[in-house]
Amino acid sequence: MTTVTALTARTTDRRGLIGATLLAGAVELVPHAPAPLLVLAGFWLLLGAPAVLWYGVASRAVSSRDGRVMLSVGLAVITAVVVPLVVNTVLPLVGDDRPLTRAPLAIASVLTVLLLAQVIRPPERPAGEPSWWAGLRDRSLPPGLAPVTALGGVTLVLAVAGAIRLNNGLGAAVAVAAFAGVTALLVLLLVRCRRWSAGVVETGLFLAAGALLLMTSLRGWFITGHDIQREYEVFRITDAADRWNVSAFQDPYNACLSITLLPASVAELTGLTGLYVFKAVLPLLFAMAPALVHRSVRNVAPPLVAVLSAVYFMAFPTFFTDMTFLARQEIAYLLIGCALVVITERDRPLRARRIMVTVLVLGIVLAHYSTTYVLVLTLGIALLTDVVWRQATRLRRGAAPRDRAARGFVTWWMVAAMAAAAFVWAGPATHTSGQVQSTVGTAVSDLVSGKAAEAGSSDTSYSLFGGTSVTPEQRLADYRAHTEEMRAPGDPAYNSLGLVDAYPTPAAEREITPLTPLGRQLDDLGVDVPEANDTARTAAAVLIQVLLLAGVASTVLSRRRAFRPTRDQLTLTAGTLVVLGVLTVLPQLSVDYGVLRAFQQGLFVFAPFVAAGSLWLFRWAGRRSAPIACALAVLLFLNLTGVVPKLLGGAPPQLNLDNAGEYYDIYYVHPEERAAIEWLYPRTADSGDTVQSEVHTDRYAFRETTPTVDRALDDFYPPLVRKDAYVFLGSTTVRKGEATTFYRGDLITYRYPVPFLDTTKNKVYSSEGSEIWK
Repeated sequence: MTTVTALTARTTDRRGLIGATLLAGAVELVPHAPAPLLVLAGFWLLLGAPAVLWYGVASRAVSSRDGRVMLSVGLAVITAVVVPLVVNTVLPLVGDDRPLTRAPLAIASVLTVLLLAQVIRPPERPAGEPSWWAGLRDRSLPPGLAPVTALGGVTLVLAVAGAIRLNNGLGAAVAVAAFAGVTALLVLLLVRCRRWSAGVVETGLFLAAGALLLMTSLRGWFITGHDIQREYEVFRITDAADRWNVSAFQDPYNACLSITLLPASVAELTGLTGLYVFKAVLPLLFAMAPALVHRSVRNVAPPLVAVLSAVYFMAFPTFFTDMTFLARQEIAYLLIGCALVVITERDRPLRARRIMVTVLVLGIVLAHYSTTYVLVLTLGIALLTDVVWRQATRLRRGAAPRDRAARGFVTWWMVAAMAAAAFVWAGPATHTSGQVQSTVGTAVSDLVSGKAAEAGSSDTSYSLFGGTSVTPEQRLADYRAHTEEMRAPGDPAYNSLGLVDAYPTPAAEREITPLTPLGRQLDDLGVDVPEANDTARTAAAVLIQVLLLAGVASTVLSRRRAFRPTRDQLTLTAGTLVVLGVLTVLPQLSVDYGVLRAFQQGLFVFAPFVAAGSLWLFRWAGRRSAPIACALAVLLFLNLTGVVPKLLGGAPPQLNLDNAGEYYDIYYVHPEERAAIEWLYPRTADSGDTVQSEVHTDRYAFRETTPTVDRALDDFYPPLVRKDAYVFLGSTTVRKGEATTFYRGDLITYRYPVPFLDTTKNKVYSSEGSEIWK
């Protein structure tokens, strides 16, 4: 068959796809197109059509149909990053200073789909097998799909409604019902996973994960969360200029194309606001992660182990409390999940799989810098472990030098290519490597000087093998000493320390919810409910680590193993555990990256060992071992997600279940704060006056109004308050008299001395939720 004939055949075979793409492009170019049509056209051009085409490429690296579908979505996400990057690079060279507008992006997307349709060969099907869309007309629904989609759909609706009700100041009953729906869906999957297909199970996991994530991401009418506020800031710089320019805001965040070019393209082509691209679209893409964990484990283990792995992945607190506030990491983790599906694949050529994983990691390089560094380090250690393993195997068997043991998946050229890509992107391409250089330099300095023993983030206290627990009072005292060092000696711009000392800032008491009727009944029986909640949470962290170690040991040494892991799984687990150990031991690394995020990333690799450990732990129960292990996973899920503490009371409030608690006080933006900033900004825009505020609570309120102005970032902790500065008090400080700052990886909440401002400044603005002093 000639090249022309082949291209003509591909065009004919894909005439429906090409026709839909041309129609979607026309919708994009029509002025004032109806919003529903614009949304459908935009998602088809960005994700739908590319995913359909990449399916053929995915089939060369993955044998399962569900795995190919999810991998093709991952490749489509990379395409949705690369295409606007090319447009953003090329069009300014021909005089277009605003390349990221709808018309150029739509035309580029259409041309990309047409090019891929000609270049990518359709996936090969066995003789006589109909295409999947033709098969839909001839087959009934797969067993279990109807109840899974029905229950999952209702749960999604409850999750959205629960978040909206809380945003409107109503109760948490609907949010609790959503958690009940998620739990029921997971129990259903655990019970039926041996009878239902992997695709049906993964549909249920996606819906359950989507509900969990939306309950957090949809909280608040504005951007709510920690990192996402800065992520949204850099997105708005790109969106306002219709061009990504890293020099416009030289910051590592601005080098993450997952929060600049990707959401900018989605917003332009779908007509959705950037706010809901961050609050809904990106979390729903990340909701594929548990399904990817399931598929990667299902490649090498029984169905029950695969579902348990996904449940443990979702039960880990970082998944539902923090990941929706880390948009750049959501996309990076989606691609890591795709990579693990390819790595654990057994029925496709090794070379094709290695190339696919390398491409996925290059996408991670563009998505998030820290994830890339941790991943490269993990793969490097896994490669070293594999080399040692092969040498040990050769010596043990007495093999001749020419008889080489089978190589693992990771090779030196893969690690070198990934490390080189990370270096080029952070260095010559974007010049944003300052943070990693500072982190590494500080970590090495601490190690050499002996300061590595000092406490880093308090998250390390959950580790079995290290970490130091630091009380809020100790951390606050350290911060106070640090702020005094920040002041130049005798600087007249600050109030004297003698005056500041007259207004103490004690650590605030931890907020806990009142006991419910059920909690009061337990209290009457002599149970200290708050202490029981704390103990249960700490015990859950310890138990997961114990299950991990038991799972690794049992699958390697025991005859009654839950599954037989591949050598690549073991070497990658070794690499992940070493990285976690390094993050725990070196405090600066735990501060800048976070042990809990690293553990969540590690669960992509070692979740099956946690599941296997739970099955091995209850092996004495015989046939009941599986039900007991499933019950344990569900109980851990209910406890760690906050459902049990919500039913009992006596626990810190969670953002997805309450209008209270640490995250609510710090990151929830109130309308009265925005109104105060709108009043303040015109009075400081031209004068250049400094504005000091509670950095974490009020950061977004300032930057929402002035995205390129970095003035309202000076902490208003009393020793740092300048005499000539405006001081902005947000809703939490006005209502509760508390403020929060971030130091050494921890949030520190303290009582703010408002009388200090009465003595040193004049109140120039006051409302029910904000005050401004000058």
